[in-house]
Amino acid sequence: MDLQNTNTNDEGKELLNHGKTLRLHTGNLVNRSRLKKKCPGSPSEELRDCIQATLSDWLSTAKPTSTGFPDTLDCSIPEATDAITPEEREEVKISAKLFLCESGQTAIRDAVETACQTLAVSQLDSVIIAPPGPLEGDGQSLAHLQPAWEELESLVRKQKIAAIGTSDLDKELLEQLYNWAQVKPSSNQVNLASCCVMPPDLTAFAKEFDIQLLTHNDPKELMSTATFQEAMQEGAPGLSATDWRLEWVLRYSVIVKSRGIIKSKGYLVSARRASP
Repeated sequence: MDLQNTNTNDEGKELLNHGKTLRLHTGNLVNRSRLKKKCPGSPSEELRDCIQATLSDWLSTAKPTSTGFPDTLDCSIPEATDAITPEEREEVKISAKLFLCESGQTAIRDAVETACQTLAVSQLDSVIIAPPGPLEGDGQSLAHLQPAWEELESLVRKQKIAAIGTSDLDKELLEQLYNWAQVKPSSNQVNLASCCVMPPDLTAFAKEFDIQLLTHNDPKELMSTATFQEAMQEGAPGLSATDWRLEWVLRYSVIVKSRGIIKSKGYLVSARRASP
């Protein structure tokens, strides 16, 4: 690395050292040549590579503003954005999966608002929620899901989301959620690592109530705090990242309806510096 880049890097690190919130956008991964060369073995590895590469690219141009150090840092690459024009909005479907790393309804609202602003749209076509796991035990419960689902329902009523879905619910819990919810789940993701064949009772229930069953290969925890801090340090060597905490990750895909191809995909990440 040359001296000029090193100096610019130091200015970017100063921003990170003073910032309280980090909003990172990978841009369109379909077009980012730096990331296309890699073939990540898992969604977690892909996210780690994206955070590291985006942070590194951002640091090469980031500088403090004339007003000083902002609390919220917008870590994105201008040429890598993928805003959707009004003319093409009807031609594409925007789907997203939201991974909550910490409980909190405001995180859901923030993530959806950020996605709409980033993609320059007023509404996402579908959002699947992956809430943080319970502190004890592996199983989720309806009570654990309800706060997040109520916030998603509110966003549907505000026309920020058209359809909402769940992840990794068995037949019993999906039925409980369906019977309780005002806005019914339109889909449920099933991890094929945990079951090679869709459970017959789940398949029958989903068919009866018109719930789409989808498959995925996301781990239970997409990214741990330690892995996120490592990715930050890889992107910004010399940075102390031990007080940064991941709040949420939103993965989106923009699909051309008529052709069924992915026009763009990417990650939006929000992290917050822990209070001293």
